[in-house]
Amino acid sequence: MKALAFHGRRPLVAAASLVLAAALAACGGSDGDDAAADLDPDADLSKQSIVVSNWADYMPEDIAEKFKEATGASMEVTNHATNEEIMAKLTAGSDSGIDVAFVSGQFAQALAEQGLAEPIDADLIPNLKNLAEPATQLSYDEGNKNSVPYTWGTTGICYRSDLVDAPTSWNDILEPADENKGKVTMMATDRWLMLPAQKALGFSANTTDEDEMAQVKDKLVAAKKTLLAYDDTTFYERLISGEAVMTEAWDGWCNYGTAENKDIKFVVPEEGSDLWVDTMVVLKTSKNKEAAHAFINYLLEPENGAWAAENILYNVPNQAAMDMLPAELKEQYPPLQVTADELLEGESLTDLGEAATMYTQLVTEITSS
Repeated sequence: MKALAFHGRRPLVAAASLVLAAALAACGGSDGDDAAADLDPDADLSKQSIVVSNWADYMPEDIAEKFKEATGASMEVTNHATNEEIMAKLTAGSDSGIDVAFVSGQFAQALAEQGLAEPIDADLIPNLKNLAEPATQLSYDEGNKNSVPYTWGTTGICYRSDLVDAPTSWNDILEPADENKGKVTMMATDRWLMLPAQKALGFSANTTDEDEMAQVKDKLVAAKKTLLAYDDTTFYERLISGEAVMTEAWDGWCNYGTAENKDIKFVVPEEGSDLWVDTMVVLKTSKNKEAAHAFINYLLEPENGAWAAENILYNVPNQAAMDMLPAELKEQYPPLQVTADELLEGESLTDLGEAATMYTQLVTEITSS
């Protein structure tokens, strides 16, 4: 297994929310049903080249060589650190030069609503058949009309099983026992900072109701008094050292801690959680859409999906790939045993539109309280 080096895929939603809102206001939005381009299934891909923007270490280092060998098309890889960074580039109003972008599901939804995403031509991606059936029912893009999922997972509590009893509720983080005060962390990013309180209060993770969000704010302001830190990136290192005993965490990143200490485990609280998805989107401005579709088709080959699961330690919606994973890998990292149907029980995060600014404002008020 490749040494893990993947960091920083999740972000500062604030900047992007503002960019997104401004862009939507400027163009008036779109219903996302723009007709697909007239693509040629027999196009000579050796005459096409594409630029793919992805998070660093999120696909094989030699992907360009292998893709060219498999299809004849050339490709260049660029990296972005956050959803917000790539969204700012894609919504700037000119051709970004990017043909395929990796973004999380709610951002793919926003791109489609702005008319910036090329509708997916399923005939050019026969490997869509490798997706688990629930991966075609994602609420931000039902039927995979504008995006194709690459990885997915959920958010829960990552904890030291040798230091604390297994948590069962989000309130174990929000209202920790006296002996755990000052030893728990939560995420800093808008949607995931809100998630524990939203679920503990029985609200949707996509709520835009101002009264509900006022209750969420009050609960999070109270919780801040017992936190060790807001931490999106190094929480598993705090668990390894014992500085923290429980952290809000993405399932895949909790696996990074488990790789170092087998007593680090992951649980989804009884109130439920989210379903996050990282997707691939073909940009409307792409001048080589056949090659762009061929790239997505190539990544949906079972062995490429299996690479992602084995190296990033995230579940992938590619069922053929999940079926290839070694049994010992799933035994070592139990979150990889979660089925597609179980993941779909989580609430898909969707684009908040203009309400994203309310989230950003509340996060500022909570973290500065």
